[in-house]
Amino acid sequence: MKFAFVIHPTSLEDVIRYEPGAVGKGRPLIEKIMEWMPAYTAARVTGVCTPDGRTTEGWFVAATYMPEQMLALPRETVYAKILSAIRIGADLGAEVVGLGAFTGVVGDAGLTIAERSPIAVTTGNSLTIAAGVKSLLRGAHEMEIDPACATAVVIGATGSIGSACVELIAPHVEHVVMVARNATRLRKLLDDLAGKVPCSLSIETDIRAAVPRGQLVLTATTSTQELIEPADLQTGAVVCELSLPHDVGRRVAIERPDVLVTEGGNIRVPGRPRFERVREPGRDFDLGLAPGTALACMSETMLLAIENRREHYTLGRGIDLEKVREIDELAERAGFELADMRAFDKPVTPGAIAAIKTAARERRASAVGTV
Repeated sequence: MKFAFVIHPTSLEDVIRYEPGAVGKGRPLIEKIMEWMPAYTAARVTGVCTPDGRTTEGWFVAATYMPEQMLALPRETVYAKILSAIRIGADLGAEVVGLGAFTGVVGDAGLTIAERSPIAVTTGNSLTIAAGVKSLLRGAHEMEIDPACATAVVIGATGSIGSACVELIAPHVEHVVMVARNATRLRKLLDDLAGKVPCSLSIETDIRAAVPRGQLVLTATTSTQELIEPADLQTGAVVCELSLPHDVGRRVAIERPDVLVTEGGNIRVPGRPRFERVREPGRDFDLGLAPGTALACMSETMLLAIENRREHYTLGRGIDLEKVREIDELAERAGFELADMRAFDKPVTPGAIAAIKTAARERRASAVGTV
């Protein structure tokens, strides 16, 4: 069974990776061009093969809007381009399609798109959630943080990804601070989870007040702005990002060498996957990831194709945790696994982690010395 995955640029850097001809053009011109550009087939995906020999192939189809455009343009205009991309995938033989980045956020998180789609649809959020929680806990292990004694801060907690992450993180930590802009929705989430999870919970609408409380921080927002600043973070903290565009600014990498930041949604795809540009055969399509690596939402779509699951899977604002657990098990069985840690377009190597731990120890010692 074949798949398609709808992509779109989340930054100017993405535009240049997708279309090298955009180099040197200003953002206003690029956005105007993308408004009138039709959806198109960007890459062919081959070489995906599980340890037991099951295979799939598919295509990345571009719906050419920036995140800000998807939020600002009329919803039906955005839906039309996404559905055009889906029809391209269906015409190529895909029987399931994944909605990448903001294509799975706009409107009602895929429900309307699924109603109008000729093939099965998923946002890929279930595997994204599973990968994000695993990545956060892996980061805690690397930084020698005992989760059972730690406070976790989940930014975007009332969103579909964030709320599910709260439930899955809760059994591992002492306390979770749930952060979102809407206090009413936060209070409802707190009421819904009270007595349902084994750790204590609190809510906060102010990111500046919440982030300093956490040794572990997970971001799952749909913001188009950088949210976490260098001064916000505890010494030796772990930050796991599930957001595209990223919530953690590059200043953190420069000014906080004592903090571990990791992209939580990257998956190593089994086999010898190849993402080949359609317009320039023989050239690889650059996702900005390590070779053989895809986003978790892409990997969920590949998995559904491998499993011959011709069904709508992860859709809407509410996430079924049983589906999260199911897709995680399917991924493990099919050889999909967490990719090596990566942040700010670079791998986070064991040497880099050792340097972060050293910087954290020095920062703590310096703080004690100034008291």
